[in-house]
Amino acid sequence: MSKTAELPPGQLPPQGSADLASLIQGSPRVVNVGLSGFAEALAAQGIAVIQVEWSPPARGDADLAMLLSKLSD
Repeated sequence: MSKTAELPPGQLPPQGSADLASLIQGSPRVVNVGLSGFAEALAAQGIAVIQVEWSPPARGDADLAMLLSKLSD
């Protein structure tokens, strides 16, 4: 048997489980980064979505990205 621990006076219970439960209650809320097609598909289903325009530095060219990063140092 498990016994619920009593909290000292004035101490609130941890909010972790309540916060996690709130994530799965109600409708999904989505932040989509990159490919806008995902955001469009979600929005077409009535899901609240925010689209963030992003692409990899140097269009994904690792060598060029490394050179560019040296410029900012």
